[in-house]
Amino acid sequence: MTATTDRTLDPRIRHGDALYDNAPCGFLTTLPDGRITEINRTLTDWLGFTSDELVGKRYFSNLLSVGGRIYHETHYAPLLLMHGQINGIALELVRADRTRLPVLAASVVEPDAEGRPTLIRTMLFDARERRAYETELLRARREAELERERLRTINATLQATLLPPSLPAVPGLEVDAYYHIASPDEVGGDFYDLFPARAGTWGLFLGDVCGKGARAAAVTSIVRYTLRAAAVYETVPSAALRTLNTTLLDERDSETRAPFCTLTFGTVAPDPDTGRVDIRLASGGHPPPLLVRANGNVDYLPTIGGQLIGMLPTPRLVEHTFALRPGDTLLLYTDGVTEALVSGETRERFGEDRLLEHVRASKPTSAAEAVGAVREALATLGAGVQDDVALLALHAPR
Repeated sequence: MTATTDRTLDPRIRHGDALYDNAPCGFLTTLPDGRITEINRTLTDWLGFTSDELVGKRYFSNLLSVGGRIYHETHYAPLLLMHGQINGIALELVRADRTRLPVLAASVVEPDAEGRPTLIRTMLFDARERRAYETELLRARREAELERERLRTINATLQATLLPPSLPAVPGLEVDAYYHIASPDEVGGDFYDLFPARAGTWGLFLGDVCGKGARAAAVTSIVRYTLRAAAVYETVPSAALRTLNTTLLDERDSETRAPFCTLTFGTVAPDPDTGRVDIRLASGGHPPPLLVRANGNVDYLPTIGGQLIGMLPTPRLVEHTFALRPGDTLLLYTDGVTEALVSGETRERFGEDRLLEHVRASKPTSAAEAVGAVREALATLGAGVQDDVALLALHAPR
C-alpha cells in the first residue's frame, strides 16, 4: 500500500485512540503496584463500569474474583516482575453486576531507562466461548468415561458367564486355573473348563477363539455347551472335537465366515486308590501342553499338527494318551503366553523355549505352583502381554 493510499484512509481508522478504545480485546495500564492509570472502552463495556470509576481509583486486583486475586498476588504479579512479561493466564473478572467474565490475560512490564518498572500493560481476551468449549469437552469426557465403565461392567459380566465360576473338586486331583484379560474394554476370546462327563471321568478343555468382543463371546458359548454335551456320549476326545467342528461350520452364513478356534479337549480319569490319572487329549491347532514329571523333567506333549476347529469339513486332529503319576503336573495354556513380547524394540516373543525353561527352573510341585510360575513370568513382561491368557493345571498329588 502506498503512502498516498494511506492518506486517503478514513481518519477514524487511522486514529490511534479509536483503535485502542474499540479493540476486540480489553486493554489497561497500571502502575507497578497495580493501580489503574488507563483502560479502553472495550474493557469498561465488558465490566459495566465507566472509565472515571476505575482510573486512579481501582487496582487491577480489584477487578478479579477472590481466587483470581490470590493467584495474582502469589503467582501472576511476582512472575511478571521477575520475567518482564507473562502470557495466556486464565483469570476471572468481576463485573459491576457481580457476574463473572472469564478472560485470558497477557502482561508486559514497561521499564524506565534504568530498568526499573514504571508501567504494566495488560491485554485481556474474552474467554467465554473457550470456557464453554472446555466445559463441553469435560462434559463429553465424563459421559465417555461413564459409558466406557458401563461397557466394562457389561463385558466383565459377560466374560464371567463364559468361564466356570470355580473349578470343581476332583477326587485324586489338584486343579488350578488363571485368566488374564488383555483389555477390559473387550470380551476375551480365551476359555477353559473342567466338568464331570461320565461316572469316574471328567472332561476338560482350553482354547482360543479367533477375535474378541460379542462375536467371540457367542462362539465361546457355543464351544462350551457343545463340548459339555458331546463329552456325555463321546468317549473319544477327537470325536467330540469333530462334533464341535460341524456345529461351528453350521454357524457360517453368506456374509461371514465360520467362527473358528484352537482347542485342546480331553478326558481325565483319576484313580484315588493308586494316585494314577489317565488322560486322553485331542488337539485342534492348539499349542502343546507341558508335562512336568515328579522327577523334574519337563517337556511338551506331542499334540502338534492338528488343524483349526471350524475351518475345514474334516480337520486333522492329533490325539495323545498318557498318565499322570503321583507328583506329575499337566499345564495347558493359550498362545497369549508364548506370543507375549520380551522386547518391544525387536518384537521378540517369549516363545515355547522360554516357557519350557521357566517352568523347569520353577520346579512346581502342585497345580497352583505351575500356574503361579507362568503368572510370574507374565508379570515380568508387563505391557508385553498383549493378548488374553488362559491357564489350566492338573496335578496328581503324592
